[in-house]
Amino acid sequence: MTSKAVLLMGPTASGKTDLAVSLCKRFPSDIISVDSALVYRGMDIGTAKPDAETLCRVPHQLIDIREPEERYSAGDFVRDARAAIATSVRNGRLPILAGGTMMYFRALTRGIADLPVADNELRAQIDAEAGEKGWPAMHAELLRVDPVIAARLSPNDSQRIQRALEVFRQSGKPLSAWQQEAVSKSDDIDYIKIALQIEPRALLHARIEQRLEQMIAGGFEDEMRRLMARPGLTRDCPAMRSVGYRQFWAHLEGELSSTEARDRALFATRQLAKRQLTWLRSENDVFSVNPLEDTAVDTISAHLARKLG
Repeated sequence: MTSKAVLLMGPTASGKTDLAVSLCKRFPSDIISVDSALVYRGMDIGTAKPDAETLCRVPHQLIDIREPEERYSAGDFVRDARAAIATSVRNGRLPILAGGTMMYFRALTRGIADLPVADNELRAQIDAEAGEKGWPAMHAELLRVDPVIAARLSPNDSQRIQRALEVFRQSGKPLSAWQQEAVSKSDDIDYIKIALQIEPRALLHARIEQRLEQMIAGGFEDEMRRLMARPGLTRDCPAMRSVGYRQFWAHLEGELSSTEARDRALFATRQLAKRQLTWLRSENDVFSVNPLEDTAVDTISAHLARKLG
């Protein structure tokens, strides 16, 4: 028997959490986070994590499940998300997967490649090369060996550039080719895809800037200091490569002024949103909604009622 699950997808600052919470008032449902940064404990302000009152009122799965020193992969997400979906369905509820990590959505819906295991020695070698040449140069190398993956990534997306180069050097086969051979797709779930699209783009950019200002005013630098004080945490940990965190780590180490960190974080967040929207445009069978419209929740609810009917 095929179960149904909702994918509430959208760029950063598009209001996914608020809409997901509103939908929970209309449907017996559970929220499952699809966010590669929200999995980490202690990263609250810089990730715009739902506050304690919201999480108490409407619990979210897959939030605060890892320490920031630890890695969390797309494969980990698929395993955890499927378990959460199964529990929700078993309890007679509707799973709502809400977030902006498009790679996680794709791994869940299209399957995930049986990639070579991580090679720490090779990874350290790539990091050393990046230290000498810079990540844009490593991105240029990736563009030569795997243009499909390189086109999706920012030249400064160190974590994903590193992994793509690691896979290619280890196997001789581009990561994009591995992904085309994706396995372990779940065929017993019917995904109802909803995309949040804010137009014009300037409105989304304004929301991104406003949220960044709120983070800074809300104590983001203090959160960074607490994280940097953790003995096992370094700026090279995947968690600290998240947008905002890497720029303000550099600021607190004296490499950037607060204004430079803020401006770079804003630029990086806008670039992230651009990539998220590009991923969304490549998805099929998506119901698009402008979340800023007063009737957005009603529109989504009506669509879900038809699909669930």
